[in-house]
Amino acid sequence: MKARVFVSLKTTVLDPQGKTVRAALQGLGYPAIEDVRQGKFFDIAIASGVTREQARKDIETIAHDVLANPVIEEYRVELLD
Repeated sequence: MKARVFVSLKTTVLDPQGKTVRAALQGLGYPAIEDVRQGKFFDIAIASGVTREQARKDIETIAHDVLANPVIEEYRVELLD
């Protein structure tokens, strides 16, 4: 089993990198692009024999405590088969 954790800045936090990408895209002739928010994701391999419930619990804890800064970032966990 694998897990994927998506981490991005909260919508209330300024995203200068996203603004720079948006400006570059508009400069390249894509005026319809109104906003860009940058983020990151982590692919995590989970050992066989771990239950889906335990994997979700562990990955949620890891995402909250290690991968994201919950003050300025939000995250989403997906379990992949």
